[in-house]
Formats: sequence, structure tokens, C-alpha cells
Amino acid sequence: MMSTIPVSSEVVRVGIAQGNVVRAPQRISTTGLGSCVGLVLYDEGQKLAGLVHIMLPSAPRENVTNVCKYADTGTDWLVSELTAQGVSLASIRAKMAGGAQMFAATGQASEVMRVGPRNVEAVREALARHGIPLFGSDVGGNAGRTIEFDVRTETMSVRTALSGTYCF
Repeated sequence: MMSTIPVSSEVVRVGIAQGNVVRAPQRISTTGLGSCVGLVLYDEGQKLAGLVHIMLPSAPRENVTNVCKYADTGTDWLVSELTAQGVSLASIRAKMAGGAQMFAATGQASEVMRVGPRNVEAVREALARHGIPLFGSDVGGNAGRTIEFDVRTETMSVRTALSGTYCF
């Protein structure tokens, strides 16, 4: 988890269960989105964007040591980071990718194994709680993804092994 705006690298990488904020002309990316969700929040006017790599839907009630790991606390953290940089909550937009169903599941264990779909649902709920519109998503399926967000163009590129690279 990081909270400063880096200035030296053109593409800022975000690791699993981490987050960061960048300003144009920088881009921000993460890899390894299987059941995880990459959530980008951005402000087009200030050319500022943040990315959080979410692993699980909700944080435990106590002793949260890594807020970026969870959809609920990770979204809250990213909103807080952007507003601390002067972004108005009303101007924040969202894009997300990931949330694949990476493991086949049957029987009673199937809900527990639905980590990807549960992550997507939890991110959507957190965005609704903050009143943030979702301007694009590429979620579900059963393939992993790598994403990169270009703050200047507000374009998210998604790369998968099966589908190649595409943007939205």
C-alpha cells in the first residue's frame, strides 16, 4: 500500500493487495487478476487516477492490516487518497477488470469458491455506497488479466492470454 504520487516512472506497477495514485502523463498497471479485481478510480479534470488490486470481498471486523486487500476497505482507501489530493467525490469515475471464476466448484463449497464473482459484487456495492459511476468493466469469465490505465486518455487496456489486448 502506498499513498504518495510517484513522479519518476511512466508506468507505475501495483502489486497484489496494493494500491497507488498517479497523475498524467503516468500510467498505472497491475498483473495477476484472476479472481482479484483491479479497480481504477479517476478524475478526468485533474488527470489523477488510482488503482487498487483487490483480493477478497470484505475485510474482517477487526485487525485489518492491509486495507487494499479487500473490496470494501480498498475502495474506501482509494476514495480517501483521491479526495486528499483535491478530487471532488462527485467527479470520481470508475473502471474495473478481473473477478474471474478461476476454480470449478460444486456442492456446498461452491459459494466459497466464487471469489471472483463475490469480489465484483463487493466492488459494485462499494462504488454505489460512494455514489461513484462505473464507466466500464471487463469482469467474469475464467481467464486471468493484466490491466493498464492511461490517465491522459482515461483508457483501460486489458490483456489476456486468450483474447489478446483490447481497450475500453
